[in-house]
Amino acid sequence: MVYTVSSLYQGVFESRGSKFLSFLFPYMLFDEVMLDLKDKHPKAVHFVYASRKKECQIIESFSDDGEPKGSSGVPTLNVLRGEDLLDVGLITVRYFGGTLLGVGGLVRAYTQAAQTVILNAREDGGFEEYRELVDFELEIPYAVLNQVQYWITRLGIIVRDRGFQSESVKLLLSTTQENKEEFFKMLPNLAYQKTC
Repeated sequence: MVYTVSSLYQGVFESRGSKFLSFLFPYMLFDEVMLDLKDKHPKAVHFVYASRKKECQIIESFSDDGEPKGSSGVPTLNVLRGEDLLDVGLITVRYFGGTLLGVGGLVRAYTQAAQTVILNAREDGGFEEYRELVDFELEIPYAVLNQVQYWITRLGIIVRDRGFQSESVKLLLSTTQENKEEFFKMLPNLAYQKTC
């Protein structure tokens, strides 16, 4: 089974004086969480991350952020893969403790840091079954915008992008297949394009 999370979770791991603060969160919060962590931890030396999301296909990313190549980002990503997590980001903030850990030590430390935050999320009941989202585009006249916005809010549909034109609004929306069907039952005269 594939899982995701809908809240931010934190874990702490220490190795030979270095402190590793790990944060697991929904992927759509990635930029916001990274900026917040850099603001709150100005003395940290590394902000290692990995992410997995689905947009027609699974897209993965990672960064060693100055750690030796392959010592931190990939091990973090491998933990996300091993736990079958999707649409999540995981950032580990490292405070250097004065002792070099070596590549092997870093791999173990970042792996353990990722596993710690994931364990915290699981124990807190934070794992949710992943439900695949579908993206679709709408172009609607301004006259029906309020009605469309009402159903977007009511069904919890994600607005990924919005473009205002002279006579219409273009929306890129994302939701579950069930919510999309319900949306078009409530608004049967709308036309849409599937994006993938």
